[in-house]
This record gives sequence, structure tokens and C-alpha cells, in this order.
Amino acid sequence: MNIRRINWRRWPSSVAEVTVAQCLRRSAELTEVSDSPRLDVELLLVFVLQRRRTWLYTWPETALTEAQLALFEAALARRCLGEPLAHITGEREFWSLPLRVNSSTLIPRPDSELLVELALALTGDQPKGRALDLGTGTGALALAFASERRGWEVTALDASPEAVALAEENRRRLDLEQVHCACSDWYSALEPAQLFDLIMSNPPYIADNDVHLSRGDVRFEPRSALVAERDGLADIEHIVDRAPGYLVSGGWLLVEHGWEQAEAVGAIFERCGFQSVRTEQDLNGRDRVTLGRWSGEKVREGDAG
Repeated sequence: MNIRRINWRRWPSSVAEVTVAQCLRRSAELTEVSDSPRLDVELLLVFVLQRRRTWLYTWPETALTEAQLALFEAALARRCLGEPLAHITGEREFWSLPLRVNSSTLIPRPDSELLVELALALTGDQPKGRALDLGTGTGALALAFASERRGWEVTALDASPEAVALAEENRRRLDLEQVHCACSDWYSALEPAQLFDLIMSNPPYIADNDVHLSRGDVRFEPRSALVAERDGLADIEHIVDRAPGYLVSGGWLLVEHGWEQAEAVGAIFERCGFQSVRTEQDLNGRDRVTLGRWSGEKVREGDAG
């Protein structure tokens, strides 16, 4: 990581003179590391002051205490070095849910809400059922879906014990009792007879030589949650190939992938016997989620694992 020298602007001699308005003007220091420097500083102040963003503009002349100023300076310094805002504040909103975040998992991103939208659309007329979230990380997909489908049982699996602990913490904070979090290498912890109406996953799908791995927030995220072999398709192939063994007849599989992988992922779905295969686009109009329906007609071998 390239760490640049930071020349901090001197504050007034009296801590009492450092106001919210003055802190907001520090956004200029983030222009090299952020596409939204003003918003970043606002959110850092919200974190430090434990106030809403609207409060910052209602009371701009409010002075920070010495402890608040020290916390703001430390947080701003971390952001200036490129550390993700979510890691600094320890929280990220997803589907309007406040989720705890740490360096053991991916930071939930707005584009992944497409998975939730599609899952809800596919299950809209089904009051009860069973859903599976593979590679749950923070629990974002499972918890967002469960918050809208209270009658459903949701299983959230991840191979990382740290990620499972984080997902369980988020589950408890949101009081979603119908969600079960467990450690599993994809399907390995499931019983062969466990069947689901819907399986969704945001697996690793970046190739190990992708230049984006050295840029932005992903520099601070676990590589195991980002990178997959075979040009980023290995985990997707495993998920799709094994999914029929865990889907009811008519059940759906939804997988997030890179925007240039839609054709390859669609071919994997069709090769594995899925029907009604299609790809949906994210907020930026890029191919992001491929889904397909399992007819239950094809007999498969080696579904476990």
C-alpha cells in the first residue's frame, strides 16, 4: 500500500474553537482517496458525535470536546490512508438495516441489494419457506431477506468462524430469531435431505490477477472473500453444480457475479440443468445477478459437500 505524507492543518490553539463547521471543511483532505469526501467527513462526525447528519447542519457552530476531537482526528487519519469508512465506524447500512462490520468479511455494498429484491420478488406469494445464504459474511443477505419474510426459516452459512460470529451478532441485534448462522464450507455442514425453496449467494468471483484488488476498499478486505480460481468462476461453479441437491422442485438459485461474467455464469446454470435462466442488472446497469429455477427432473450424483 502506498502511504502518502499527510500535512495536517493546524487547529486553533483552543480546543473549544474547533467546531462542527470547521471539521466539515476538512473534507478536502480526502479527495485523493474518496469519491465522496464531504459525505465521508459527515459520516465520521456522525460516528464521533453520535448525532444524525441533519444535526451537523442545524448546530454547525457546536464545539467538539477534546475527546471528540481526538477521535475525529484519528478516524480522519485512517480514512486519509484509504481505510474503508465502514471499518472505521464499525457499521454499514444494508437494506436499511444497521450491520456491524469488521475486517473479517466483505463490506456490504448497495449493488448486492439486487439479490434481496429478486429473492423477495420470487417468493412474494409464499408466506412460509426455507432460504439458504451461502457465504453470508456479515449476514447481510440473510438478514435483509428475513426482515421482509418473517414466516421463512433462513440458514446463513460461511466458512469463516469470524464471519459467522459477526453474522450472529447482527442477527441478535436485529432480533431475527428465524435466522440460523453456522460455519460451513459452502454446503458441507448441511444434511443431504435439507431442501430449500431458495438459495442465494454473493461468492468470491474476482480473478487473482485482477488489477482492482490493489485499489479502493478491497485492499482492506479478506482476499478469501474476493478471489476465486479459474478466472473467478471456481466457487460459482461449485455452488451451481451442488445446488440441485439442496433445492425443492421449482426452487430458485440466485448468484451475484462480476459484470463481465454473465455469459459464463449463465452457461454454468444451463449446463447444470437449471431452467428460466436470466441475468439482472445492478444500480449501474451492469450485469450482476444470474438466477435459474430447478425443475427437479434431472437426477444428480455427488450432491453433498
